[in-house]
Amino acid sequence: MTVGQYRPSKPLQSRMKQAVERAIEQMNRTRFGIFVLLLIAAASFFFWYQRDTHTRARQFVIRSTLDRFSDPIVVLGDSIVEASTLPRSLCGHAIINAGISGASTTSDLGTMLEKSLGGKRAAMIVVSLGTNDAALSRSKQTFRTNYTALLKQISTLAPRSVVMAIPPVEDQAAISTTINDFNSILPDIAKEAGATFAALPPMPGRHTFDGVHLNAAGYETWDKAILQEAATICDSK
Repeated sequence: MTVGQYRPSKPLQSRMKQAVERAIEQMNRTRFGIFVLLLIAAASFFFWYQRDTHTRARQFVIRSTLDRFSDPIVVLGDSIVEASTLPRSLCGHAIINAGISGASTTSDLGTMLEKSLGGKRAAMIVVSLGTNDAALSRSKQTFRTNYTALLKQISTLAPRSVVMAIPPVEDQAAISTTINDFNSILPDIAKEAGATFAALPPMPGRHTFDGVHLNAAGYETWDKAILQEAATICDSK
């Protein structure tokens, strides 16, 4: 061996090789972790963008529709409302579908509706919310506080407000329990706000197509309950 050169022993070479391999493995794991995080971030952004785009599109449709009618019956709510096919009018009042997929009691629907009405008032506002709150596992107190705030806000937009019971879900035990809890306090929430509570009649055996969203049989029951409550406005004409 030439003077000044150093050649590590075989055991040391082996340990150095293992250390390098571990460093490379750790680096690859870090790269993979970063890739996964970037993938999750991209998916989250895409989901948010798609949802935000849909929300803004629905708000535009609601606003442009309300602009064409005076003294309407507004049905405010989530995807269950949005996907409904209620009649266009009832005893001279246009029925406006103001449902927005994904909406909950924290979606600031009161402000959206106030802006959409543009200074006009509705004849009646029917609110059907709660499924998404249940899916997010919100507490009864949080649900009560949020719903009460919404009813207070819309009380200035119409002389009559109706609070609909939340439709039951299927094969979703945790959500079902929360919905039952929410439905148990909705009558008091409505009463305290000066609104009318409307219970839903028993749903048919199979009333959803995915455990949450209503199928034709479910909507037949839901539509009748909505229209029965909305029709009370006809008696006051």
